[in-house]
Amino acid sequence: MKTKAISSTDAQNNFGRVMESAIQEHTAYVVRRRNVAQVVIIGLEDFQNLLRDASDREKMGGVLREVSPEYELGEDLGGGRG
Repeated sequence: MKTKAISSTDAQNNFGRVMESAIQEHTAYVVRRRNVAQVVIIGLEDFQNLLRDASDREKMGGVLREVSPEYELGEDLGGGRG
């Protein structure tokens, strides 16, 4: 499965083409908003395969770790008790 990054605006403006590419070309689109990865668009068949195939899950997990922001566990956001 190919993986491409796309802005949320481009995904919205070209949603039909993105869907066709996800289905026909087995492309996974990582949609970014304000340059932060937010969602992934993949075809239903590829999604079903990810649920079944452990090696495909590992590959997609690696891609998602590469494009996702990192947050520190328990980071103090200020205010409140904690």
